[in-house]
Amino acid sequence: MGAQTAKIAILGGGAMGSVFAGLFAETGHEVTIVSRAGAHMDAIRANGLRLDGASGDRRVQVRALDTPPSEEFDLIILATKATQVEAAVGSLAPMIGEATSILAMQNGLGAADIVAGHVDAHRLAVGIAAAFGASVVSPGYAHHTGMGAIKIGAYRDMADEKTAQIADLWCSASFKAEAVSDILTMQWEKLICNASFSAPCAITGLTVGEALTDPALGSICLQAGIETWEIARACGVPLTVTDPEAHVHAFAERVAAAKPSLLQDVEAGRPSEIDFINGAVPREAAKMGLKAPVNQTLSAIVKAIEAKRGA
Repeated sequence: MGAQTAKIAILGGGAMGSVFAGLFAETGHEVTIVSRAGAHMDAIRANGLRLDGASGDRRVQVRALDTPPSEEFDLIILATKATQVEAAVGSLAPMIGEATSILAMQNGLGAADIVAGHVDAHRLAVGIAAAFGASVVSPGYAHHTGMGAIKIGAYRDMADEKTAQIADLWCSASFKAEAVSDILTMQWEKLICNASFSAPCAITGLTVGEALTDPALGSICLQAGIETWEIARACGVPLTVTDPEAHVHAFAERVAAAKPSLLQDVEAGRPSEIDFINGAVPREAAKMGLKAPVNQTLSAIVKAIEAKRGA
């Protein structure tokens, strides 16, 4: 695979999937978006995909399908929400060939475990997108607000050479990508920040910066992050973060005006990824015979809000 022209399928045609598709297609890779039927996919088929933002403004032609094709791909990128992974991986079989790699790009913890239940571990990698905001402006038109780093690592058995090839492929499309050997550490260190703000913001409607500076809520945000850090250490994750409070503050300074995706989902009445973010902390704690009461409580409140709204 490497940096040569590759045949790439992107499952999930939302904001992030559209950004990925646009940049890969512009570079000359053969890109197919597979996503549910709707105005966005119709517009891409009719007029191509317009993508603007951090890397410029362009319109590219991208193949857009409502159902997975029966053909093999070099790389399948799972860009769906974590809540949609179970349904998505059930349709992968016709797209997987002997050399196909699968890259799971979901928030939080647990989505890659679901994927691993359906595919061989040697072909599965995990990707983390840092400081990489995106939105669908209108049907056929996506905007991205940052070109943060993409970290790629083996889920379990993928060879180092393979993860390096996947990273090279992303670099060929102007992404800042890197193959890493400590992807679990990076997942947890990102989760520390996400757990600090995802549920608190979803419950209150505040942005990241507003939540942290709120006299009542700020300490709860920090408690959620510190608890996540403590559980990661108890699970034996080799964290590089030594001061979780400073880690959370630094994150909040970078994205103070942001609305976490969990808040956006709650506002839109969509099922959120709470089970993969704040809800992941007590789940992992239980495996060690421990509890995570702060994140457990925050998760329960979000679930109650969702139940009331029928999400």
